[in-house]
Amino acid sequence: MKLIVLSSLLTGGLVAAQGLLSTLVGELQTDSPLGTISAPTLPGFLTNNPLPQGFPWGTKTANNTNYYDPPNTGVIRSYDFTISRATKAPDGYARSVMLVNGQFPGPTIEANWGDTIQVTVTNAISSPEEGTTLHWHGLLQKTSQWMDGVPGVQQCPIPPGKSFTYTFLADLYGTSWYHSHYSAQYADGVLGAMVIHGPNTVPYDIDIGPVMLSDWYHEEYFQLVEGVVGTNIADVAPTSDNNLINGHNNFACDPTDSTPCVSDAGIANFTFTPGKVHRLRLINAGAEGMQKFSIDGHNLTVIANDFVPIIPYDTQVVTLGIGQRTDVLVKGKTGNPGTYTMRASIASAPCSGSKNPDATANIFYNTKTENASTSTAWPAFLDSVANQCANDDLTKTVPWYPITPDLNPPVTETIEIDYQQNATGHYLWTMNNSTFRSDYNEPILLLSKMGNNSYPDSPEWNVYNFGSNSSIRIVINNHGALATLAHPMHLHGHNMFVLDVGTGTWDGTIVNEDNPQRRDVQILPANGYMVLQLTADNPGAWPLHCHIAWHVSAGLYVTVLERPADIANLNIPYIMAQTCRDWSAYTNSTVVDQIDSGL
Repeated sequence: MKLIVLSSLLTGGLVAAQGLLSTLVGELQTDSPLGTISAPTLPGFLTNNPLPQGFPWGTKTANNTNYYDPPNTGVIRSYDFTISRATKAPDGYARSVMLVNGQFPGPTIEANWGDTIQVTVTNAISSPEEGTTLHWHGLLQKTSQWMDGVPGVQQCPIPPGKSFTYTFLADLYGTSWYHSHYSAQYADGVLGAMVIHGPNTVPYDIDIGPVMLSDWYHEEYFQLVEGVVGTNIADVAPTSDNNLINGHNNFACDPTDSTPCVSDAGIANFTFTPGKVHRLRLINAGAEGMQKFSIDGHNLTVIANDFVPIIPYDTQVVTLGIGQRTDVLVKGKTGNPGTYTMRASIASAPCSGSKNPDATANIFYNTKTENASTSTAWPAFLDSVANQCANDDLTKTVPWYPITPDLNPPVTETIEIDYQQNATGHYLWTMNNSTFRSDYNEPILLLSKMGNNSYPDSPEWNVYNFGSNSSIRIVINNHGALATLAHPMHLHGHNMFVLDVGTGTWDGTIVNEDNPQRRDVQILPANGYMVLQLTADNPGAWPLHCHIAWHVSAGLYVTVLERPADIANLNIPYIMAQTCRDWSAYTNSTVVDQIDSGL
């Protein structure tokens, strides 16, 4: 119905289109409660389950418990997601998108630490049809390595018209998100927040919930990917059209563009209570843009990075690479403070690129009756947007619960990032001179389960078999072509130790060696290096990749094959093989147009 209305708008003249589209935009803007005054605050934990010692996690606290020793509440949190196409105009510019349950952002998943999350995903994508999967970003999947959701790595894609049920333990707590891992599909909207309630390190009064920051493109992802992996260097780094906070922002419509568009779609709104401490769960859910976050006139207290609570510190600006999350506490002003501006800006080139990098939201106190904000940005925020393409110094980010890595790991792998043209003239990213391409029909984990752990004739699979080594150190160097670009590097299945990061070449220094930073995404700086380490306690096939959608599409990816001898003993459920049979049946009659790495 909406597509028909838009077709009528295009033929009915620009003036009529503007008026009718205003109504349509209003309808589409109500799909998700995030960013609206009616958005619910979150509880300290979900109470519809047994509460030993008053909490779902019993006596476990952030101070006395290893995060990697989750409880098991025996409670199942069930969700049903349908992924489909629709027309939406989050910033006023109408375009075809993909939605989860008709929403952008998709529904927020909530659970308690130790609950089992069960999500049935139905693939209703049509016109054209596509496969799909969902990845549960940051969760370890130690008891369900096959549920990580990466096509061609742990599973076959969900074919059109079919459903797949993901079942996994909420094995960490804090803030994260889920997203499609099928090509760059999530750049069209297949994403949502994920909140796992757990012990607090610092008290607060009100949980505002997810604050999802995302660059936004007016062109569909497939067309963008065609340029990214193409032969024209001008198309390989698409520039976003806008920036969004919880799916909202205005856009200056071009009167010469016939696409229906309104310039006052509206910005996100939040409500603070004077004198109270608010928790904001910041998520960079974009495709490329490095985000800088700030609130005029308010300091931010950082309490967690990704799924790792850290010793709190104060700042006026938070940097988030793609996939990163930071939880902050913000104390509300007292008296009658008026209205303030929340800001998310995409960092300036060469960090990232956007035609409209600045997203704003209103922070009202108590009710939406105050005048529009006239607050001004912190100077530190403006300087960071213009000049800083890296996370905060590692010395600032000390995990609350200390864990010391093996300082003499049995294996160290060095990986060189480069950017090259292949024999057909297409531009691709490489890791150690090999670009990655997924085989949707032959997932690496399932091959390993059957004893296939070597790929000498398939270098594009980029599998690094680390055998039974107890810990693994990986040095990633960003010294090749286009080394002026930073990369948010993400490791699945682990909170990696970040031993050091910087420009130039690593000199062997380990920052805070007794208790280094741990997280699942870290920005690898331009012309620099990053040293990560993982304890090999999770047998599986784990992606290590740049989380910029366009970079992983163009092959910036390797698989860390961990403890394959133990993979052989995993009890992988029948549904994984059945989904591959379903996908094989689909591809026997339909040609899948896989133009990129597949991830």
